[in-house]
Amino acid sequence: MAYLAWQDDLNTGIQVIDNQHKRIVEMINQLHDAQVQRLDGKVGQVIEELVDYTLSHFAFEETLLEDAGYEFTRAHKKVHELFIKRVSEYRLRFAAGEDIADELKQLLGRWLFNHIRNDDANYADSVRANLQTLTRDQARGGWLSRSMQRFFG
Repeated sequence: MAYLAWQDDLNTGIQVIDNQHKRIVEMINQLHDAQVQRLDGKVGQVIEELVDYTLSHFAFEETLLEDAGYEFTRAHKKVHELFIKRVSEYRLRFAAGEDIADELKQLLGRWLFNHIRNDDANYADSVRANLQTLTRDQARGGWLSRSMQRFFG
């Protein structure tokens, strides 16, 4: 059984962001599975992948906010920075041999769902309106296509 389950109230209505958030939930569930199976190497691997993916997601999301002219972009970035600092401390503790999986899973799940329901919900209207304009450019070299390639390969 999954540790976290996606809930409809987590949808922002921005498909690309919702897909990224769902991927983060999947990775948290992978962390849980690795922990339950006592696969310490896999736990470390998932932590690294999760942190890297989250950093890419934050950068992508922040670009959307800037491009949309969202008035609270700076504050949103600050929330991301503080979260990155917290997670980095967990990485260091894990690297030092400490079992942080339970603590990290709880933090990630609680923080992610709270962040999506509050902070991300606040920008959704602005970004959706801006994306409607940007996504009209369906050409292969369009903004959305270029941004996805830049952040997620």
